[in-house]
Amino acid sequence: MIYAYLYYVILPILTLSVILIFYRFLKGPSISDRVIALDLLITTGIGIIAVYSIIVNQSTFLDIAMILALIAFLSTVAFSYYLEKKRNNE
Repeated sequence: MIYAYLYYVILPILTLSVILIFYRFLKGPSISDRVIALDLLITTGIGIIAVYSIIVNQSTFLDIAMILALIAFLSTVAFSYYLEKKRNNE
């Protein structure tokens, strides 16, 4: 199989990173840490989608990954704006 390294190297590393990031998401001491962990979870999910797209040779999944990346970026910017606004009001 030509993409064996994707199955045996890349996907286990991404799976381990999802587990570690999810732990940080649950344990994070502040809301900012949790938002960053959520953004990193989405980014890792995009990596998993990209690997899956390569494995099944279907480029449609890359479009989905791009839309997910845009939504993640916009939500992070919106939350940063919210935190900045909240800090200025105090």
